[in-house]
Amino acid sequence: MGLVKNALVTGATDGIGRETARQLLEHGWRVFIHGRSESKAVEQAAALAREVHDARATPVWGDFKEMAQVVHLAHQVGVQSPVLDVLINNAGVYERRRRLTGDGLEMTMAVNHFAPFLLTQRLAHRLERASAARIVNVSSIAHQSASLDLNDLSFERRYEGYQAYAASKLANILFTVALAKRLAGTHVTVNALHPGVIGTKLLHAAFAIQGASVADGARTSVYLATSEAVSGLSGRYFVDCREARASRLASDEALAEELWRASEQTLAAFL
Repeated sequence: MGLVKNALVTGATDGIGRETARQLLEHGWRVFIHGRSESKAVEQAAALAREVHDARATPVWGDFKEMAQVVHLAHQVGVQSPVLDVLINNAGVYERRRRLTGDGLEMTMAVNHFAPFLLTQRLAHRLERASAARIVNVSSIAHQSASLDLNDLSFERRYEGYQAYAASKLANILFTVALAKRLAGTHVTVNALHPGVIGTKLLHAAFAIQGASVADGARTSVYLATSEAVSGLSGRYFVDCREARASRLASDEALAEELWRASEQTLAAFL
């Protein structure tokens, strides 16, 4: 039997993230169960341990609206494991009204883009220690209708909930494109995906529709984390476990580089 793989799933206390974590636990992996608070992470890690025989569910926590907590989350993972095989950036929010975080960031972009950008950077050396590490970024088909103003990532000029969410999901794919370029020639890959229209709290906050099951929503994340069919593939976008074409803006390498630089500048105090 080979070495146990270590995975971190963000937003793993409910919805798609919880189901993703559950399926990885069934593969026999050790899974870091990330929650916004310590109590929620501990509660759900214990629940998953009851659901999955011999589960190695380890609670970790950090509220993504505070970048210092993102840094602390990375520290928690690092203390418990020098190697990380898979990072699934799954956590996300949908905000109907514009709100700023304590760091002065707009909430949607803070949680959906800046937090995973920072977390990935902070865990880079753990991923590099794995024999073949994978980063999986959960985006959305909403990116196809998005635009991105790099001079107004806090939406000061105009805020609309869906457009802010769509912009953050576009940012997820642009981050994937720029990161894949930086990881070329290494044994770490990164890919993005659309999980489907799934009946989660986020969907119900945005739309009055039901959506598919969380099992359906987790399927592509688990596929990208575990399948040998995507071994070595990087910088791609997947829908229903198949490579798909992202929007023209999402494929814009120059825009991806500009967003990377803007993100580094925004997060300079935490990187």
